[in-house]
Amino acid sequence: MAKITWEDESKLLLGQFIEYAALEYGKSTALRWAKEVQSFENRVKSFPEAYPPEELLLGRSPLFRRRHLMNRRFKIIYYYDRAEDVVHVVDIWDTKRNPSALIRRVK
Repeated sequence: MAKITWEDESKLLLGQFIEYAALEYGKSTALRWAKEVQSFENRVKSFPEAYPPEELLLGRSPLFRRRHLMNRRFKIIYYYDRAEDVVHVVDIWDTKRNPSALIRRVK
């Protein structure tokens, strides 16, 4: 089973998005979003390469993958380090933002 590590920035963003969901849409929506994240974690622990590559980051190394969340409003951006058996979550992306900003943010 792969280990999952969250970059500090991605952890912070996740907390902000879930807090926003609770304020704007209610506690049950925020809880559902948190469950989606938990579902992502459970799946990539067993199948780290389960999700497709992120089209905006093709050609970069390592191969970045994405998992849509919350009705395709957000993407979890991650890569899998096979040698270490670690999934690195590097960003949570609001799909309403300019795609070129994602390209600049993910290093």
